[in-house]
Amino acid sequence: MTTVERLRNPAREHRFVTSDGCALHVELSGPADAAVTLVLVHGWTQDHRTWDGVMDHLGPGVRTLRYDLRGHGGSAPATKETGTIPRLADDLAELIAARVPSGPLVLAGHSMGGMTMMALAERHPDLVRDRVVGAAFVATSSGQMDRITLGLPGMAGQFSARFERRLAKALSHRKGERLPLSPAMVRSGARFLVFGEHPRRADLRLVADQLLCAHPASLGAFQDAISTHDRRVALATLRGTPSVVLAGEKDRLCPLPHAKVIADELPDAEFVRFPGAGHMLPQERAAEVAKRIGGLVSVHAG
Repeated sequence: MTTVERLRNPAREHRFVTSDGCALHVELSGPADAAVTLVLVHGWTQDHRTWDGVMDHLGPGVRTLRYDLRGHGGSAPATKETGTIPRLADDLAELIAARVPSGPLVLAGHSMGGMTMMALAERHPDLVRDRVVGAAFVATSSGQMDRITLGLPGMAGQFSARFERRLAKALSHRKGERLPLSPAMVRSGARFLVFGEHPRRADLRLVADQLLCAHPASLGAFQDAISTHDRRVALATLRGTPSVVLAGEKDRLCPLPHAKVIADELPDAEFVRFPGAGHMLPQERAAEVAKRIGGLVSVHAG
């Protein structure tokens, strides 16, 4: 059985159906009687496996909820209408209500996962105020993603921003279930786009495999949604909540200034910069990311 087949044919306990009928792949692990549940939300083109390395460093005593966003991994595709960040926030709220209906939560989101957390605060502020006791924003942004230049200067940077919008449009109209790209091609692109210095081969393979499991048209819809994401104001709901903002100094997709904006809106948050690291902090700096997230959990673990 291939990775795609395994993810898209989950056992009943690994399946959750949202209010609009989208089946999500879910992984719930750790002691059921834990005092706090850690919810891990992955980013665009990835799936729950983004957090594998972090999980290895958290240990078996932490209760975690991971899942694949719609259109990613083992979850059903998003439609053009539901490939939005607000819909992802609603999915998260529904999943929490069904699988972790009570008790304190720590939320950690990487890239679009962090954007989903911001949208959750915007759309479900009572849930966030009443239950979220910690928040980790990992290589993410609160807005102005339509101005990303991938770290390229001048005209090259301007072209990259236009190219991303064209790519989103092309992907959103694609009919196939898989991107017509070879793993080697994806690994090569990932090395430049999402990693910092000296990426490990295993990390490149993991990122490529996740991308190739994702639904192309869904990726296009979400790329378009990311370009209009603007939720700096929503961060106010999390002021006073213990938080960490983690950023790679070589991140081309969510550059360091974007992390600084989030940290400015959450003045009590710990702001951690990782020299030499790129966008994929859960792989590139798994132990350090786990340490910061685990610190948020341990305060309430008893």
